[in-house]
Amino acid sequence: MLVIGSDHGGLELKKAIKVALASRGMDVDDYGTDNDNSVDYPDFAEKVASAISQGSAERGILVCGTGIGMSIVANKFPGVRAALATDEFMAQMAKEHNNANILVLGGRVLNVDMAVRMVNVWLDSAYEGGRHQLRLDKIARLEEAVRNSKT
Repeated sequence: MLVIGSDHGGLELKKAIKVALASRGMDVDDYGTDNDNSVDYPDFAEKVASAISQGSAERGILVCGTGIGMSIVANKFPGVRAALATDEFMAQMAKEHNNANILVLGGRVLNVDMAVRMVNVWLDSAYEGGRHQLRLDKIARLEEAVRNSKT
């Protein structure tokens, strides 16, 4: 399952991405926002990242004005690998090398055509594993060490 969320700065881009995903036959759960009233991006990043972290969704897309805030929030959750991308190559590498389970985009940075191409590249790319898995394993150990140091 794919989940998606945005703040007001990413709403229009999120709507366009949802149309593109529907044209691929994908079911998407939209965690908001659904209007252009000013909202706080952490609220929506939390919903999407929590779904990934808890295993109720496999991947997600977050959109805010620049994508920076959403990526900061999402990466606070264990098991989340949220990657902010600004072009197709970054979206591809996010999946192939880092197995990103959340793609983060900037609604005020990207036009619709580029964003849709990036989403398609990210969805169509496959994680390469191998030497990249060693790095993801290090990240997982760091997450565990941080969790254990707080108890």
